[in-house]
Amino acid sequence: MGAMSTEEPIIPHDPTRLRQAWTNLVIEVFRLNGALLTSGDSLVSDLGLTSARWQVLGAMALSPLPLPVAHIARNMGLTRQAVQRLVDEMRAEGLVRLEPNPHHRRAMLVVTTESGDAVYRAASERQERWAEVLTSGLQAAKFEAAGALMREMRGRLDEKETPASKNQPQTEGA
Repeated sequence: MGAMSTEEPIIPHDPTRLRQAWTNLVIEVFRLNGALLTSGDSLVSDLGLTSARWQVLGAMALSPLPLPVAHIARNMGLTRQAVQRLVDEMRAEGLVRLEPNPHHRRAMLVVTTESGDAVYRAASERQERWAEVLTSGLQAAKFEAAGALMREMRGRLDEKETPASKNQPQTEGA
């Protein structure tokens, strides 16, 4: 007997199976999102944060430059109005401040304050410990593959002309 192959078997394309797998994944992503928001809220509530506030602070921390509300919203897949409400709340609590934007008179730049930086660092430290416990015994390669698939699907959803729209019948005069 020869050595067993470690390659995945080639499975013929089954559009029904693929469609069902996609649908099941979307449902799990929605459920995971809900669980992440609940867990995140619990993890940082005593810091005066919610998952949404934490997400906005994280977008700011990950950016090399201060951003206006619209860019934070776009980067995080949120609405501008939702981010504006969160920024207004965090500004009132001294976590962020607004600064003039040299590129746009009306779109002020959102900048974290020292207090906002400290709260974000505390939340990040908790998240690191939480992630270690949550991922214990799992393989990094599985997370990397899942992340790559999610980025690919997000890219497809972000395309101007999605595959579904290509299949829509054209009406006369449209």
